[in-house]
Amino acid sequence: MKLSTHRRQLLGAGAALAAGTLAPSWARAQAATPTLRFAAVFSDKDIRAEMMRMFGEEIKADYKMELHLNSTLFRQGTELVALQRDNLEMGNISPQDISRQVPAWSLLTSAYLFRDANHLNAFFASDLGAQMKKMAEDQLKIKILGPTFFGTRHIGLKPRKKINTPQDMAGIKLRMPPGDAWQMLGRAVGANPTPMAYAETYTGLQTGAIDGQDNPLPNVQNMKFNEVMTQIVLTSHLVGFDVLTVSQKVWTGMDAEKQRAFQTAANKAIAFSTAEHLKREQQLAEEFKRGGLDVYTPNIQAFREYAQKVYLASDDARNWPAGMIDKINALKA
Repeated sequence: MKLSTHRRQLLGAGAALAAGTLAPSWARAQAATPTLRFAAVFSDKDIRAEMMRMFGEEIKADYKMELHLNSTLFRQGTELVALQRDNLEMGNISPQDISRQVPAWSLLTSAYLFRDANHLNAFFASDLGAQMKKMAEDQLKIKILGPTFFGTRHIGLKPRKKINTPQDMAGIKLRMPPGDAWQMLGRAVGANPTPMAYAETYTGLQTGAIDGQDNPLPNVQNMKFNEVMTQIVLTSHLVGFDVLTVSQKVWTGMDAEKQRAFQTAANKAIAFSTAEHLKREQQLAEEFKRGGLDVYTPNIQAFREYAQKVYLASDDARNWPAGMIDKINALKA
């Protein structure tokens, strides 16, 4: 009996070993590939969704990318805390959310700071950008891979009221994302900022709960806001960007070679997204005009001067690094 039992055990162990050996190599590799969950507010039709699919394809030998869009995993504004708590591996984090914990970053959320996408990228490639990135990374324990430009923000309204200066925006209920930095931006264009989730904005415009929203033109198209607006005022008040971010736990878990490959993949995907947004912006103003919207440019200088006064008089400005605005203005792009 003892001999028979021992033989059965040996045969079972051999069969198990054989099964493991015969398992396809791709199945074993897939089981060992760690998953990176990415969370963002934008939809799967957004250019940035394509950016992340491209990024996932580039890093698939080392990681499996899992996209959670439309705020389906974490609600807007909570992704950063999820990264810090290791409840999330990657996110597209707004500078407004960073500024809640790193007050100096409120400078990067101010109206009319960056001239265009090239100026934004020149800043992040400079020593000034490295300084601000390091500040956030050290305090928040995250790794910033780069700025994800998603277009220049303009004001879209349901009422037909003509807008030429910030004074014309008085009483306009302008949807802004939740958070103090976003509310400040709404006040800086002369509006009455109203916090509302991105996904609720279409219904808010439709029902009259809000009078307008501010977003880049590609976002307006993606979310079909143009269906419930009468006009787009090309205020160009903010060069819209988030920062593609990975948790410190994931980043420090890579060796130097893997970090370089990861960063290179991110740079490639971000460059694609920037180029596509710039191309789409040029096309959409005319498309919206043909679709019946009134699309026009107000007195930009009046908006810029008003916004700068609002920001410089705010408590936020006390946290800005001395001389940083002038240095950013002087950057060649």
